[in-house]
Amino acid sequence: MASLSPQSSLSRIRIGSAPDSWGVWFPDDPQQVPWQRFLDEVAESGYEWIELGPYGYLPTDPAVLTEETSRRGLKVSAGTVFTGLHHGEAVWEKTWAHVADNAVLAQAMGAKHLVVIPSFWRDDKTGEVLEPDTLTPEQWRNLTSLTERLGSRVREEYGLRIVVHPHADTHIDSEENVVRFLDGTDSDLVSLCLDTGHYAYCGGDSVKLIETYGERIGYLHLKQVDPEILADVRAKGTPFGPAVAQGVMCEPPGGVPALGPVLEAAGKLDVELFAIVEQDMYPCAPDAPLPIARRTRAFLRSCGA
Repeated sequence: MASLSPQSSLSRIRIGSAPDSWGVWFPDDPQQVPWQRFLDEVAESGYEWIELGPYGYLPTDPAVLTEETSRRGLKVSAGTVFTGLHHGEAVWEKTWAHVADNAVLAQAMGAKHLVVIPSFWRDDKTGEVLEPDTLTPEQWRNLTSLTERLGSRVREEYGLRIVVHPHADTHIDSEENVVRFLDGTDSDLVSLCLDTGHYAYCGGDSVKLIETYGERIGYLHLKQVDPEILADVRAKGTPFGPAVAQGVMCEPPGGVPALGPVLEAAGKLDVELFAIVEQDMYPCAPDAPLPIARRTRAFLRSCGA
């Protein structure tokens, strides 16, 4: 049987970008560009899809946000929530309140996904160690069971699917921990947002994960790491926030993993899949993101996406 061309195999992958690629990590921060500028520039760069980013950065009134996105030709693929479900029932109600706010807006904007990021075990700005970097068996049970509950409730109440994002300096990071999490959760309730940069940062192989656990890949974040800076980060034990400020996440195609093979592997899954560019750049000069975004979109087109 003839292999698919890049164009045909990637035809079901929808490319977008996110506030993260404009240096946005917080709802309000003087080092970040205004939300109007982000929307203007992401559209100008050739992207059609965006994520909501940190809740409160973009307008939270669906009527306002619908007007602002539609007149720029933009659509929303997902919202993002932050959770610490390994802490158990004690955090459930607070977590759900945060999730519900995001889910209401994501649903109103026509999105189908919520990206779920686990809590950091050390502060992403100061590097302060907040808790141990490994979970106890009980904490793993809390994490998997409550994530399943979250997935079920989000689907029932908002019609959204959660996609859990392995992330540096969290407890779902390395191949070992990602596989443990996947093996411990129901595939009908919990999918993965595979961030190629974070997974490489933590030593994982994105193509291998897609080929092995393809049915669990529900969403992609496209990102690369600079291997030389990463080696320095690992040698010094640099926390994630300062590592980003050091430039550990770099502009494609200058880092790893190679995104062409990642997209090719994802294309073979033959499912509708968002692939959202996220180049962690907090903080960054306000004029830096736009030319990078343009070049990155052109590069992804050269890969057939």
